[in-house]
Amino acid sequence: MNTPNLLIDGYEVVIGIEIHCQLNTQSKIFSNAPTAFGASPNTQANIVDLGFPGALPVLNEAVIEKAVMFGLGVNAQIGQYNSFDRKNYFYPDLPKGYQTTQMTNPIVGKGHIDILVNAGQKNEYTKRIGITRAHLEEDAGKSVHDAVPHMTGVDLNRAGTPLIEIVSEADMRSADEAVAYVKTIHELVTWLGISDAIMAEGSFRADINVSVHKPNTPFGTRCELKNLNSFRFIERAIKSEVERQIDILEDGGKIIQATRLYDPERDETRAMREKEEANDYRYFPCPDLLPVIISDDSLQAIKDKMPQLPSQRKQQFIDEFGLSNYDANVLNGSRELSDYFLQVVDIVGTQNAKLTANIIMGDLMGALNKNELTINNSPINAKRLSGLIMRISDNTINTKIGKQVFNHLWESDKTADEIIDEQGLKQTTDTGAIEAIIKEVLANNQAMVDEYKGGKEKAFNGLVGQVMKASRGKANPAQVNELLKKLIG
Repeated sequence: MNTPNLLIDGYEVVIGIEIHCQLNTQSKIFSNAPTAFGASPNTQANIVDLGFPGALPVLNEAVIEKAVMFGLGVNAQIGQYNSFDRKNYFYPDLPKGYQTTQMTNPIVGKGHIDILVNAGQKNEYTKRIGITRAHLEEDAGKSVHDAVPHMTGVDLNRAGTPLIEIVSEADMRSADEAVAYVKTIHELVTWLGISDAIMAEGSFRADINVSVHKPNTPFGTRCELKNLNSFRFIERAIKSEVERQIDILEDGGKIIQATRLYDPERDETRAMREKEEANDYRYFPCPDLLPVIISDDSLQAIKDKMPQLPSQRKQQFIDEFGLSNYDANVLNGSRELSDYFLQVVDIVGTQNAKLTANIIMGDLMGALNKNELTINNSPINAKRLSGLIMRISDNTINTKIGKQVFNHLWESDKTADEIIDEQGLKQTTDTGAIEAIIKEVLANNQAMVDEYKGGKEKAFNGLVGQVMKASRGKANPAQVNELLKKLIG
């Protein structure tokens, strides 16, 4: 679908994003210190992380495989020759005075990813976002501003945690596109299993570069919004910064390139410092680390281990199972949910894929959300849910009774068949029994019959409801509709 016109007050917004994603290794990128979140401050940093003289880094091989998997996931060129550099700057939470990163030869080169913007809405569209590069680096520590009143502490547990920094092209033109892009990258890294990407813990955060300009003029001066760690804050921060920049330009002012922080309480951005350029960091090759060479065999071995990507599975759900684009997107919200759906379909057959999708997206996800559970913690496994779907499919029960059975499945460890038998919930398909109920309903609701004969279709639905109520929901709805029309006629 063509991208809509996204001008704001006559200005075009230009957005590029740098995502910092922690890789879920057991130890740090250059040391054997643990990476677990939540430990007491400064208990998970060793002499390598702290930059002690003579302490040499040793590369954690696991980060190479995880970075390559990401690169393959975004259709990128893989840097089979990649190397590390030092990025020099001085900050309290950077104990070595430099960050080991990849500047000259990154492990992931140019690629792209397709995003779905405004998913499920009438103005939904797909857009391709370019990936400039993705490189490995070590995380810095963390400044803690609220531990002691009027003082700032430094926790170096995070120092040396492996990161992959994902740099996009400046291809996004709205806050909606930016959020869709970050969500798509978040989905990919969790799908691949290379990161837990828990934004509240800082393992997945974004720096947003924003500028505005009039159409057919050069791009404007960009400002960077630093360390945004929720989708909601990303949207609000961009809208706030766009409004700020347009107001300045409309008043005849000039945008000054700077790094800015977003204040959610005031819903505004504020200057942190003037933006540095690459030469401010005095990059140079790291003398303590040799280049990394990924052989063709190693690259092929990683390719062979790659799972089916979210975009590929979505297309499978549409092409093979006949699901809508919306249903396919919802069911691929996580790899675990997608796998669960496939497990059920493997049992009930592709002919019941749409029924399966409806029950998972409706009853199951509704119950999980209400109880603050994920699909991994669902009390109803794929086999037990399949039993319910098969009984609806073969008309043993109808969808309304199916909801009752689902509730019993949720609260017990019984099968659908056991619940149906114990509760006496089998659907009535006996034509004679259904006709008897219909005749009684017609005799007691002559006014509704007359309304229907007079052309009011809603009256017919009311009669169907009365029949279903009289049968305690057990009558086959299709038979009820057919016999009711026949008997009224």
